Amino acid sequence: MSGPVVRPYGDTTGDGMVQVSFTLPVPHDKRAEGAALQLAAKMGLEPAMLVHAKPMGDGFTFFVVYGRVNHLVDLDAVRVVERDFPLLSAKEVNALVRSGLRRKLSVVGACIGTDAHTVGIDAILNVKGVAGEKGLEYYRELRVTNLGAQVSVPELVEAARVEKADAVLVSQVVTQRDAHLHNTREMSAAFREAMPAGRRPLLIVGGPRFDELMTGELGVDRIFGRGTTPREVASYLVHELVVNRGGRVGAEKVAGR
Repeated sequence: MSGPVVRPYGDTTGDGMVQVSFTLPVPHDKRAEGAALQLAAKMGLEPAMLVHAKPMGDGFTFFVVYGRVNHLVDLDAVRVVERDFPLLSAKEVNALVRSGLRRKLSVVGACIGTDAHTVGIDAILNVKGVAGEKGLEYYRELRVTNLGAQVSVPELVEAARVEKADAVLVSQVVTQRDAHLHNTREMSAAFREAMPAGRRPLLIVGGPRFDELMTGELGVDRIFGRGTTPREVASYLVHELVVNRGGRVGAEKVAGR
């Protein structure tokens, strides 16, 4: 190990105890409970204790198991995407857009494919926002177009063209069979085909199951995970579209905070 090492904590420090839940496609009986313990052992829990088992409809059982693992975590080997831009207030965001762009910053948002879960995109875009923060519609210098749910990729591209979008925000909650990854790749490919690099909007996706390190693989500019707030998104938009691309005025204002 190259750096600080930690083990899971359950009853006492460093005892390696973890709790895992899963569902097996078997009816609830003693055999099913034995199967759950066998799986837990193969996952490295030794010894494993079955602490909960509940039928989940015909032919399915939900389990919770508790046990010890011997795995260690090297904290120096952990790779995450750190926030590399200052967190700004709504007033600061509006001021930077006015001085740097000298026009409203256009944002188009949607849930694409068959995804009908608009809670995420609405939390970021709608005025009511989330976690005590107002959504992007609250920012006077941002022009927000929320297309809602189940928007096709061609419809999204066309809306971005019509609205002259500076940024496109896509929320993906449905992840069965990696639908969120397929939809994102389809979207990024469509924008690359429809618009030249210099005129393409910033492509941003968000959702609880995305790996924030996959921007290059998915062909997008930024991935936001669970817990993202409107203020973070607004600050990122200004950082990328005004400070990085807008030249000296925006850079001086942020540097002077």
